[in-house]
Parts: sequence; structure tokens; C-alpha cells
Amino acid sequence: MNMEIFKLLPILFIFFNPVWSITSNSATESFLQCFTSHIQNLNSSSKIILIKNSSAYSSVVQSSIQNLRFLNTSISKPEAIIYPFHDSHVQAAVICSKTNGIQIRIRSGGHDYEGQSYVSRAPFVIIDLFNLRSIDVDIENESAWVESGATLGELYYRIAEKSKAYGFPAGSCPTMGVGGHISGGGFGTILRKYGLAADNVIDARIVDVNGRVLDRKSMGEELFWAIKGGGGSSFGVIVAWKLRLVPVPPSVTVFSISKTTEQGATKLLSKWQNIADKLHEDLFLHTVIGVGDKAGTNGGKTIVIEFGSLFLGPVEKLLLLMQDNFPELSVSRSDCTEMSWIESVLYFASISRNESEALLNRTQQSKSFFKAKSDYVNEPISEAGLEGLWQALIEVGAYLILTPYGGRMSEISSSEIPFPHRSGNLFKIQYMVTWDDKNETEKNIGMMRKLYAYMAPYVSKSPRAAYLNYKDLDLGRNKDANTSYAQASIWGLSYFKNNFRRLAQVKTLVDPGNFFRDEQSIPAYPSRNK
Repeated sequence: MNMEIFKLLPILFIFFNPVWSITSNSATESFLQCFTSHIQNLNSSSKIILIKNSSAYSSVVQSSIQNLRFLNTSISKPEAIIYPFHDSHVQAAVICSKTNGIQIRIRSGGHDYEGQSYVSRAPFVIIDLFNLRSIDVDIENESAWVESGATLGELYYRIAEKSKAYGFPAGSCPTMGVGGHISGGGFGTILRKYGLAADNVIDARIVDVNGRVLDRKSMGEELFWAIKGGGGSSFGVIVAWKLRLVPVPPSVTVFSISKTTEQGATKLLSKWQNIADKLHEDLFLHTVIGVGDKAGTNGGKTIVIEFGSLFLGPVEKLLLLMQDNFPELSVSRSDCTEMSWIESVLYFASISRNESEALLNRTQQSKSFFKAKSDYVNEPISEAGLEGLWQALIEVGAYLILTPYGGRMSEISSSEIPFPHRSGNLFKIQYMVTWDDKNETEKNIGMMRKLYAYMAPYVSKSPRAAYLNYKDLDLGRNKDANTSYAQASIWGLSYFKNNFRRLAQVKTLVDPGNFFRDEQSIPAYPSRNK
């Protein structure tokens, strides 16, 4: 979000009074009156709430949208945006929304691929957790309490500020909000060593449908299980996480080597498919596959594959591992750079190693229209399959990110948390296509669907699995508040496999009225919806 806007937030405070000069419907007016009443009862006379007739409303709404597909003026906008400073403000927002029949959307960083943290078909308000971003790092106990509005960049920076000997296994994009990232699983460059972000949660605070603030003990183990990778917004508003910090060595090593198909990239990728999940757990070697200009041609295109690595150790040991497992890539010492773990965070975020304070910048540097999808691969894709994929990529103009599994990811049970994609998965695919002209939206989404259809024979089946944090409404969507378990299973089994049933059972226990809902929220279990 534009930081200049947030510098002005103090003057956007609305000092509440009984008279509202707004043009919203009566439900919205009732919500606002209810909310201010609760705040006043808490001896607080002024807290941020931004309503539609505010002069800053449009600019704030627009600046918070990460996917420009949802900047369309025809898409419904929130009746109000609430910026809580305290858990009690979240409690008031939940209670008043429920009382007045207004839906809520919960935003920590605004990176939801389908805009579900700031888009709704029904009247809604946004609870924006921007101000709830305190981070309390406890090195002695190897843990940290992190409020959900903090970004990954802020979390990494505060850990490194206390100790260079610890890190946390989460994503590479520093502007992502902690709240949504962890509740969907959350992976990064050390997932093969330590698993997902959600695998390293040891406590949480959540505001439930009744407006209660619950920690792990008071929420119970079933709800605690559900929010660690099951999508927290189906169950309440997660306001903070307690995380287990993980040890990192004094020195890590990175390299990046790119090859075109003319340089043998196809055969290298075939080899990578067979070894990436079997490498030492300290070695992360992913690939990014895109379209580039073909040398010696006038406008011709080719496939470029980047092999990018993070190794938790010194360069000498990395070179030995690569020589033993992947000599065909010909990694040399000159390809490698040693650095601290926090410098590797900057490296993978494309930030200069001497600019660590850039991790505190919450503003996304560039935005575009985009559509993404995901897949899991259980068996290596044949070279013939890859050749067809190259043609499809050139036609679409998309790129892929292939993330290797194995290591710790294969050791954790598929039912340990709701995220089920563990042993048996070689790697995950993220498909991404971006564009700059809104008039090309329909064409690009159509081309992405065509690419996805091509890949069907080469990826997981029954169900065709997907990653929750790469939200994809093409998989299916809930029609209304009464969507049945069977109807939601169309998309739910893709994200959660056999864990979907248990998630629905938890949903029935903690939110039987289905207040916390969106197009892909967890439904009630069949005993309620038959």
C-alpha cells in the first residue's frame, strides 16, 4: 500500500458522533453506530474507520489492490475499512458485522491472488490489519509473537535485528502479510529443512464468531489445527501468531544459472525432476521457466530455465553436493556467493544485500494484472511432455516456478495440519501470466486455462491438487451462504484432500451459522448441510 497515504492516516481519524452524514444503506449505518458504540464503551473516542464518502477512500482502496484485475470500477467496494489498533477493535467489528448482516473481509497484506481479502459480491467491510503489526522476538526461547498485519519482510528484519543465528521458514516476497501467508501454509527457500511456516506455529490469537479472543488453550486443538494451513478467514480473524524460530548457519550459499533449450535446458530439467526432491535437506534448488528471445533470430522466442539455489552452508560443501548429484549443471565456485541468511532473504527478494531496511517497506514495487494456478507433480514429466509445454508457454507468454519437495516436507504427515501435500510429491508448479492492458484480461485468462488443460496428464489426479495460497476460483466457488459440503468439495478436495472433511467438521463446531464466508470458505459438514 502506498506509504504516503499511511503517513496521512492520523488526519483520516474519524471522531465518531451520533450524526452520520453518509449515503449507505441502513444496515451500514447500523453497523457504524454499533461499532462506534463498542469503541466508546471501551473508553476510546477515536479510532480509524474509513467510509465511502471520505475524500481519501478511493485512493486508499485502489492503493491496497495488488492484482489490477480487481481495480475494475464495476467490482463492489467495501462500505467501510476498519484499521484496528487493538484486538478489541476487531472484536467490535466482528460483533457489529454479524449483528447487522454485513460480511467482512480480512486483509493483512492484500496479496490474495483472487482478491478475496478485499472483494465481495455482498455488502461488506474490510478489517485491515495494517496497524496490528507488532513483533516480539524472544531469542532465549527461540520464538516470536507476530501480529497478523506485519509483513514477512518486517518479521525477517526483526529476527535478524536480535540474532543472525535464527530465521523463519516462510515466503520470499517481503510485502506479504503474515496473517494470510501462514494461515494458507506458507513456504519459502528453507521448506525442505524446516517445512512450512504453518508447521512452525506454536500458538495463536483469534477473534471468533462470538467476538471472543481465544488463544491455543481456549480455542482447543481442533480449531488450532484448522487455522494452520486451512485458511484462517473461514474460522475467525487471526490477530497474532506465536512462531518457532529456526536455527540458520553463519554462512549460506546461493547461485543462479540460466540455460536455454538450445543449451540443453530440457535435458537438465529432466535430470532435475529426478533428483531435486532427493537432495540433502540443506539444499534447495528450484527452477523458474520463462520465455526469452532466441539468439540469432529476428523476434524468435525460446525457453529459458533458471536453476536457483540456496544452500545452508559454505560453498565448498555445496559444490561437492552438486558434483555428486547434478554434475550436468556444471556449477563452479564463480557461480556461487556466500552470505548470511538474512542477506539471502534480500537476494531472493531482488534487493541489494546492503539494503536490509528495504524489508520494512510495505509497498509492492510493481503491480500488474495477473492470473495464477498451481499443480503438484508425482512423477517426472517426459521430455515429450516438456516439449509440448514449451510450445504452450511461448504461445501464452506465461512463466512457471517449480518448487522441489522432499526433505522435511516428506517427513511430516499429510494430516499433521490441513496442508496435505507431503510425501509422494516431487515438486509444486506455480503458473503465472501477467499483462498491462485491462482489455487483454479475458484473452490471458483463457490462455492460462488452456495451458492448465494441457498439463492435466502430467500432474496429480483424483483430485488434481492445488495450493491454497495460490487461490484459483476456476477450481470452483461457493454460490451462497448455504453451499453444501458436497458442492464445496469440488474445490476443497484439491486444496486439502482428505483433510477437507475435518476442516468442515471444525467449521460446524466454531461457526455453525457460516458467518465467516467467501467464494472458497470452508462449508459446514453434511450433518448440517445435506
